[in-house]
Amino acid sequence: MGHLNLPASKRSSNPRQWCLLDIVTAAFFGIVLLFFILLFTPLGDSMAASGRQTLLLSTASDPRQRQRLVTLVEAGQHLQPIEYCPAEAVAHMPCEDPRRNSQLSREMNFYRERHCPLPEETPLCLIPPPSGYKIPVPWPESLHKVLWHANMPYNKIADRKGHQGWMKREGEYFTFPGGGTMFPGGAGQYIEKLAQYIPLNGGTLRTALDMGCGVASFGGTLLSQGILALSFAPRDSHKSQIQFALERGVPAFVAMLGTRRLPFPAYSFDLMHCSRCLIPFTAYNATYFIEVDRLLRPGGYLVISGPPVQWPKQDKEWADLQAVARALCYELIAVDGNTVIWKKPVGDSCLPSQNEFGLELCDESVPPSDAWYFKLKRCVTRPSSVKGEQALGTISKWPERLTKVPSRAIVMKNGLDVFEADARRWARRVAYYRDSLNLKLKSPTVRNVMDMNAFFGGFAAALASDPVWVMNVIPARKPLTLDVIYDRGLIGVYHDWCEPFSTYPRTYDFIHVSGIESLIKRQDSSKSRCSLVDLMVEMDRILRPEGKVVIRDSPEVLDKVARMAHAVRWSSSIHEKEPESHGREKILIATKSLWKLPSNSH
Repeated sequence: MGHLNLPASKRSSNPRQWCLLDIVTAAFFGIVLLFFILLFTPLGDSMAASGRQTLLLSTASDPRQRQRLVTLVEAGQHLQPIEYCPAEAVAHMPCEDPRRNSQLSREMNFYRERHCPLPEETPLCLIPPPSGYKIPVPWPESLHKVLWHANMPYNKIADRKGHQGWMKREGEYFTFPGGGTMFPGGAGQYIEKLAQYIPLNGGTLRTALDMGCGVASFGGTLLSQGILALSFAPRDSHKSQIQFALERGVPAFVAMLGTRRLPFPAYSFDLMHCSRCLIPFTAYNATYFIEVDRLLRPGGYLVISGPPVQWPKQDKEWADLQAVARALCYELIAVDGNTVIWKKPVGDSCLPSQNEFGLELCDESVPPSDAWYFKLKRCVTRPSSVKGEQALGTISKWPERLTKVPSRAIVMKNGLDVFEADARRWARRVAYYRDSLNLKLKSPTVRNVMDMNAFFGGFAAALASDPVWVMNVIPARKPLTLDVIYDRGLIGVYHDWCEPFSTYPRTYDFIHVSGIESLIKRQDSSKSRCSLVDLMVEMDRILRPEGKVVIRDSPEVLDKVARMAHAVRWSSSIHEKEPESHGREKILIATKSLWKLPSNSH
């Protein structure tokens, strides 16, 4: 067969053209293949996770990088949501971080108290839910029946305390039989014993503090008596006992009685309870007993069960405990087995006499109700130093005390008029929330509620007939009106919102705040003490997936909040206020989405 003879230039041109086309085609398909690899394979997830981790580390190590990110989020120029934190952060509490706090002094358990990092020292990221997280079991089933194991995969309490009836693991659930170390037969049986000596029925007692509460079966059982118990315990080796309590729908928060006052005003509680709480009440010249005395309402009851009460090999400790109680003229009501019950005296008639602990009365320079980072004092609060009538027997019974103007409100300037106006205002606002904004506050999915700027507790009072409890937070830099809230039979704490709150992630169903920008403003200044972005990230941390946030503020502030809501993965909408209200404020309603970490992050 003959061959076609072409000029040399013609013969060499075609091969060169096809090689170039092959290269272009191969490059195109290579890019497409790389795209699919990054999008659909673990390698892509790994590279993306590595990039996110690099970003998080850079925001933690470089304050300028972090501030740039905050500025972009505040301006609405950060188009993507804030990155999620690593999977190991699912239970992170910034101010109770064992790794950070373990370097601090053990003296008086200082290292187990709140110790918060500066914002610039922390990565700006969203706390993820644990793998397999489900929407919690609703109230009231949650109190006794079930808790999803996947939501809190911590077995230590069930393993160590199951025989005492604290909680048990049953398949994918935890159950709560209602027992405790000192009442393995159940809190109900234990409370029946206490009722022989204490008026638990009839509304005489309303507010209680359960110290070292375990999973709060005592506080949960008291709810049926109309007594609202706030439980606390430190973050300890049992891991997440307070989170279990909150998951059950029982009021609780993380705290440690160490070197500082607990964040409550004087004479807050009608009943104080310790069931094997292991607080050394007589240590450091009875400093801890004195703090209990500060918080206990005159005429109130103190119950201690367990060591050292008639406990083997603790005769001296038991004798010291009785000696302190006698020095303060507490009336011994009963010693029943390993349980002792005292009643606090009323008035100034009993002043500390000569005693081995050197107890003295506080002078007027020690404010009885200041309790935010306030060091414990080794002096006894004078009843007369707390204005108004607080003693049981003079204060109204529950539920009348909810609506009666407390004496500690009346002693404030224009207190009577301000209190009554506040009560009317919040009754009107909550009705508007329900009727016009369709907020389902009576829903079984809403149990744990927080009011971040509570003032007199008017919002909580308007919810009193609903199956919810409200943590009323009084900002530490605002007027300290928390005593009025306790006099009404409600509960709450002091807090500064430029710091994280002492609770576990995902523990509140509903968060309410009136005047969000005021929480971070400097006094007598338009400048902020901290970032609104950090505050919203903290709100996201403590809010449960599918939980709601209601924020009241000016249109300008809510516009900023709405921009940031996208950054924390909330869906939000802005609404007009109720027609009867004055001022320029509007209402933002946001819902937290249930998002999950990519599988490679676990």
